[in-house]
Amino acid sequence: MGARLQDTLLLLALTIYLAQGYQETPWCSPIKVKNGYASCRAPRGEYYKTVRGTACDIHCQKGFELHGSSQVICQLDKRWSDRFACKQVRCHSLTMPVNGGFKCSDGAYYGSRCEYYCSPGYQLKGDRIVTCMDRKVWSGKPASCVDVEPPRIQCPSIKEKLAEPNKLTVRVNWETPEGRDTADGILTDVVLSGLPPGSEFAEGDHKIQYTVVDRAGNEATCRFNVKVKAKRCSKLIAPENGYIKCSGDGNNYGATCDFSCVAGYDLQGSPARVCQSNLAWSGQEPTCTSMNVNVIVRTAAALLDQFYERRRLIIVSTPSGANFFYRLQLGMLQQAQCGLDLRHVTVIELVGVFPAQIGRIGRRLIPPSLSLQLRLLLRIPHNIFQMVIVDKHGMDKERYASPTSPSELFTLIDTFPLRQDEMKLQATHGHTCN
Repeated sequence: MGARLQDTLLLLALTIYLAQGYQETPWCSPIKVKNGYASCRAPRGEYYKTVRGTACDIHCQKGFELHGSSQVICQLDKRWSDRFACKQVRCHSLTMPVNGGFKCSDGAYYGSRCEYYCSPGYQLKGDRIVTCMDRKVWSGKPASCVDVEPPRIQCPSIKEKLAEPNKLTVRVNWETPEGRDTADGILTDVVLSGLPPGSEFAEGDHKIQYTVVDRAGNEATCRFNVKVKAKRCSKLIAPENGYIKCSGDGNNYGATCDFSCVAGYDLQGSPARVCQSNLAWSGQEPTCTSMNVNVIVRTAAALLDQFYERRRLIIVSTPSGANFFYRLQLGMLQQAQCGLDLRHVTVIELVGVFPAQIGRIGRRLIPPSLSLQLRLLLRIPHNIFQMVIVDKHGMDKERYASPTSPSELFTLIDTFPLRQDEMKLQATHGHTCN
């Protein structure tokens, strides 16, 4: 009996011990990891993982990071050895781009998508959308807003302009175009290429260009043409044995053409003609006719007055038409007729002695009494050969007692004051004896 009872008691004690090992009451509170999990190990492999001495490793889900201890142990005081938490991963705060911004789905936390945008006139540079990743970094590169759009400028519309009367130019005005920047509205420079508004524009096409530059260095350009046209009449030419001098360009609207004749010729018709707006010349076409010398006058002074400021005179006086000096001199003058005409020289012949004397201008005869007065007025002897040169002002310039070559006469005449201006005018119009 004693041995059997002892065996029964041992069996009962073993049963209680085993029951206590598998059904022991938890020592620490059950462990819970929000946004994560724990992997625990009991010291003797007990069924319950919260018995005294149990060690738990803390793990966080993707996108969360551990704050606190990565391992906790169930202690004698029925508390876990440390605190822990799985907190959402957070990237650094994004910098707001200048002239733009961004919108995020969940701030700077893991998985948040942030989309950048730019103000009007600016263009996004970089990734438009970035995402906060589990490595605490943003995907892609943060964007910036840059001004790449050129400013805007509109040039004025300039129609064809007509030159002002008697001019080949016209003053053209326009409003200076103002550029506008599509970004910040600020322009750093406006450059003009060509004449500024308010200038005198000559006949023809003129290119004008404006260039504006914004603070980002973007440029915009507008171009327009200023076209100036001159109304023109037909070209006028100088009349034969005459000159023409015109203002402006000679035949533009408002131009005036003045006509004159060489000395010894009289102007018939309009002395001046104007190019009118209907492109027709005013007045009548002028002509130059030979000077009509009136030999039926009472005095020698009246005869000479007809040549005043118009013709120079060479007066050849001889006692007889058979005089050798007279015939030689007259022959040389006749051969040099072009040079005489070029220098506005009229030859007067006084032949014979009183009372049988006569004068001649070309084919026109001068009455004897008038011939006598000429000799007396100019103190020319009637019984010898003599040649007198009189300028356009009626001044006695030189006397010759023997024949003189035309070249010597011309050299002298070309020194007269009025002759200097005549030579310039004749050179301009190509009047020569070549």
